[in-house]
Amino acid sequence: MQAVGLRWSALTDEAALIRAAQKGDQDAFEQLVRGYDQGVLRLAYRLLRSSEEAYDIYQEAFFRVYKNLHQFRFDCSFQTWLYRIVTNLCLDALRKRKVRKEEPATVETAEGSRDRLELAEDGAALADPQRRLMSQELKEQIERAFGELTPRERLVFELRHFEGLRLRAIGEALGTTEEAAKNCLFRATQKLRAALGGFR
Repeated sequence: MQAVGLRWSALTDEAALIRAAQKGDQDAFEQLVRGYDQGVLRLAYRLLRSSEEAYDIYQEAFFRVYKNLHQFRFDCSFQTWLYRIVTNLCLDALRKRKVRKEEPATVETAEGSRDRLELAEDGAALADPQRRLMSQELKEQIERAFGELTPRERLVFELRHFEGLRLRAIGEALGTTEEAAKNCLFRATQKLRAALGGFR
């Protein structure tokens, strides 16, 4: 068993991992999952703003990858192919929502119910009530601004600025052109700038 682990830990070429996984090698598939699992969860959460829904998307995305990996032909990067699956699942989930659900503003901790913002702030912000209020206002304004974006605009913005994908890869992931992705990103950026103008 250790020899197999050493064999795969020495194999860093993603294409070789994909080919091995396509032939049914479970260790290779698990390495692919480990390489992208956090990125998939992060992207799904940023788009859906729900831990539960993000985890559902994560499971469904990797199930689809497992089921369809034999169809992957290396005509785009594995990341682009995977993110295409994730983004389509997220867009479907957003379309199905009648009312947009958000994560609750508070979470239960050992100290009791706490505001999510408090958990993210540093000690100086907590000690300064004015700064704390401004942080809360900014957080709410950002959430409202993101709420004004269409699902596709939000997706393009997230993929570009939080996942670091190039516009060409974003276009491929969405099944469109680089130019269309660029235009969508421009619209999203303009909307966010207009909505957040007071916080410059």
